[in-house]
Formats: sequence, C-alpha cells, structure tokens
Amino acid sequence: MSTSWLDKVKWDAQGLVPVIAQELGSNKVLMFAWMNREALQKTVATKQAHYWSRSRNKLWHKGEESGHTQQVHDVRLDCDEDVILLTVEQTGGVACHTGRHNCFFQQLQGDADNAQWQTVEPVLKDPRTLYEKTK
Repeated sequence: MSTSWLDKVKWDAQGLVPVIAQELGSNKVLMFAWMNREALQKTVATKQAHYWSRSRNKLWHKGEESGHTQQVHDVRLDCDEDVILLTVEQTGGVACHTGRHNCFFQQLQGDADNAQWQTVEPVLKDPRTLYEKTK
C-alpha cells in the first residue's frame, strides 16, 4: 500500500497529529487523542482506531483492553492539514476511560466570576471493570 498520502499530514515536532473521534450518526465528539504515522496507517488499513499514547509512549488499539473499540467509517484532514477527524462507531457505547460515553463530560457553568466545572454526563460502566485483564 502506498503511504504517500501520509506525507500530506503536517506532523508536529514529535511526529504526532491531533485526532478528534466523532460518533457516527449523533456527530457527538467522543474523544481527542494523538496519532503518529503508524497509528494513522493502521487505522486506515484495519478500519479500527489506533492512537499514540503520549503518557505510555506507545501505539494502542482503542479498546484493546476494555473491548470498547472504534470502527472507523470516515477519515478527514482539516484545511490546515494538521488535524484528523475520524467518524467512528463506538462499540459498547463507552469511549472514555472514566466509563462515560464521551470524554467531554465536564461543563463550565456560571459566569466568569463564579464559573465552576460540573460533571453533566453519567458513568455508564464502572471504570475499574473496563480494564480488568481476562485470565
């Protein structure tokens, strides 16, 4: 498979590009992550979301431990060619490691002088059970 299409992406100094995962149908933003060339190439080849974990410094297949994978339906590059948008079907309905449907569950409420972050999305699955290794 030719990978010249990867050269069009404007990778940052660490060889990464920001990625937004948007839910097919609802268009809800599920999560934000990073990809390197290998992650983007694997995502396109398998139609399953793969990301680069900056904290673990490794490639990861979304849902590899939790089973909550992302089936990729569309891959887009923004006008500046430095952000990827994935349209995904979220298996199991949980995209966030906190057990919520999406990662954007805190909403800023109040005016500028009294603003506070409030949790506005419920936990759908106990996060402690998401990452238990099966024996």
